[in-house]
Amino acid sequence: MKINVKNHTMMYPAPAVVASAYDEDGNADACTLAFATMCSHHPPAVMIAINSTLKRKTLKSILHSKEFCLAYPSVEHVAEVDYLGIESGYKEDKLAKIGFTHQRGEKVNAPIINEFKVSVECRVMHIAEVGSHTQITGEIVNVQSDEDVMTNNKIDFLKLDPLAYDDITHSYYRTGEKIADAFKVGLKFRK
Repeated sequence: MKINVKNHTMMYPAPAVVASAYDEDGNADACTLAFATMCSHHPPAVMIAINSTLKRKTLKSILHSKEFCLAYPSVEHVAEVDYLGIESGYKEDKLAKIGFTHQRGEKVNAPIINEFKVSVECRVMHIAEVGSHTQITGEIVNVQSDEDVMTNNKIDFLKLDPLAYDDITHSYYRTGEKIADAFKVGLKFRK
């Protein structure tokens, strides 16, 4: 039997990602987001959404520069990721506070955070206001990955050990093991 529950934003699993951009003065800022997903293969693109009802420095920086990086943190950085989401960039140099370093992206004028093993460099394609959030679609123009999370020249999900977030319980999770090959396990129903 199914029951109705309170309406709430939800996506399972939701990645905990970190968006970064340079502000008008060239200072790097970053914030943690749970609102992120893929949205196009051609061109490759991601969509993020940042709460615009609150004063968000990273949102202002992305809207100014029209470029950003999106990092996919590993579980080893859960405390740093959480801090980047709860502290304001208007109050603190958050990256310096946690001891993280950054460098300019190769294809965009946005900071790549060196401690995160996988990052995508994005140029803003589209901006829309959706309720409480500003939704930003970014075309992926470059992907950077540490070698230690690669297998056969591809990013290895299990080696990355990405951080997942549950917006219902406000909890971080580690994802599990591989259970099947996509586009193959369902072929049995084509018979």
